[in-house]
Amino acid sequence: MSTIHPDTILIIDFGSQVTQLIARRVREAGVYSEIVPFQSAAEAFKRIKPKAVILSGSPHSTVDIGSPRAPQEIFDAGIPVLGICYGEQTMCAQLGGKVEAGHEREFGRADLTVEEDSALFQGIWKKGTHHQVWMSHGDRVTALPEGFKVIGTSKGAPFAAISDEKRHFYAVQFHPEVVHTLDGARLLQNFVHNIAGIKGDWSMKTYREQAISAIRRQVGKGRVICGLSGGVDSSVAAVLIHEAIGNQLTCIFVDHGLMRKNEAEEVVSMFRETYNIPLVHVDASDLFINALEGVSDPEKKRKIIGRLFIEVFEKEAKKLGGAEFLAQGTLYPDVIESVSFSGGPSVTIKSHHNVGGLPERMNMKLVEPLRELFKDEVRALGRELGLPEKFIGRHPFPGPGLAIRCPGGVTREKLDILREADAVYLDEIRKAGLYDKIWQAFAVLLPVQTVGVMGDGRTYEYVCALRAVTSVDGMTADFYRYDMDFLAQAANRIINEVRGINRVVYDITSKPPGTIEWE
Repeated sequence: MSTIHPDTILIIDFGSQVTQLIARRVREAGVYSEIVPFQSAAEAFKRIKPKAVILSGSPHSTVDIGSPRAPQEIFDAGIPVLGICYGEQTMCAQLGGKVEAGHEREFGRADLTVEEDSALFQGIWKKGTHHQVWMSHGDRVTALPEGFKVIGTSKGAPFAAISDEKRHFYAVQFHPEVVHTLDGARLLQNFVHNIAGIKGDWSMKTYREQAISAIRRQVGKGRVICGLSGGVDSSVAAVLIHEAIGNQLTCIFVDHGLMRKNEAEEVVSMFRETYNIPLVHVDASDLFINALEGVSDPEKKRKIIGRLFIEVFEKEAKKLGGAEFLAQGTLYPDVIESVSFSGGPSVTIKSHHNVGGLPERMNMKLVEPLRELFKDEVRALGRELGLPEKFIGRHPFPGPGLAIRCPGGVTREKLDILREADAVYLDEIRKAGLYDKIWQAFAVLLPVQTVGVMGDGRTYEYVCALRAVTSVDGMTADFYRYDMDFLAQAANRIINEVRGINRVVYDITSKPPGTIEWE
């Protein structure tokens, strides 16, 4: 399923770790953007017919033989082009300038001096002023192509910002997409609005209308089944599809007994009572927990859960008499990450999707109405569709659920203890007004028992670890810096209210070197 976006910014990805941030900043400016790897950029440029192009950074060096290049067509098309870091370097190299390997790297915060007024800086930076930007480069431009001029310099980059105002070509050695470049988002807004002339009417209201039309065109009178996980993505996808085709959609919610406290009941209630969406609720908790009993290896846990989920889902789908389409909550980062930088296929169903493997086994066509959206846009679409704020603002939750928050063997007793501890922890977070400031928070029940003293008696019970991180997309994360009084209050409640725990610790590991989840 694809929607039509006449005003699109094409972002050519040369392998930068922050290319997604460029797309996010453009979307935040109300303009639709699409990322393509440089290998398929020529085809995408012809297909999309963008109003402007942005060239990303890269770990490569333009001075190396065979290093990536942008399609020449974009420079010949008469549309605005913005090069960022490596994008500036390849633009100069391709248009007749010169790039050399730098003797020193310029990395981190740098001071940029505005040398000339430019459409890129209009209303933001004035000639002669200084501004903080974020640099990350070794090579540097040493000679400009014909028609270009220097509009900004830094200590390590005499061509830190350049422009050919006549052809609407602009390039910067720094990264405007990262928050460390203080006015970076505004510079990108200038490029898409003032230079490219795009209004900025990309919104979830518009997307909702376009997506509903696209779903109707794709599905026709066919039947669709959707595997609900209880998470935001599959829930928003289900509500959107139901709005498009009504009772042609049936959702299947497999309760594996590994969800948070009261979560299964909340999901079923919302879909049946609030939205009146046909829903098959399968309580398969005994099946899953019996299979997991005593299993300690995290990969075995994941494989057992994945296999059983597919088997249960397939069985229930057959009871419905079959369907032509399978709905998934695939997001844009999943699509981007599925594209190999070395030139792999552009559409690959990743194994971490809620129902990975089902399309091949069930011979169904995919309906993926969220595949053009980032996570924050999915939440905004959820609000547009009227999903309860408590639901769409939920922290991410892993597919294997509490099984991977119980390191060591899984038992019903341990799951019950963990569920209660997690509920108390999240309750304290909400009471403190911290829930929306934290990207993800949860409790982990460790396979360790310690001696404790309660009243006049000796205890020998489990250790509970608390985890909370801040992040943008989960690729990297930093532990949340709680006030010690909060931790003391949360620990006290857990120890007093949850039988089976007598010690609480807090995890202060960031990602990297650790992961967000413990398994």
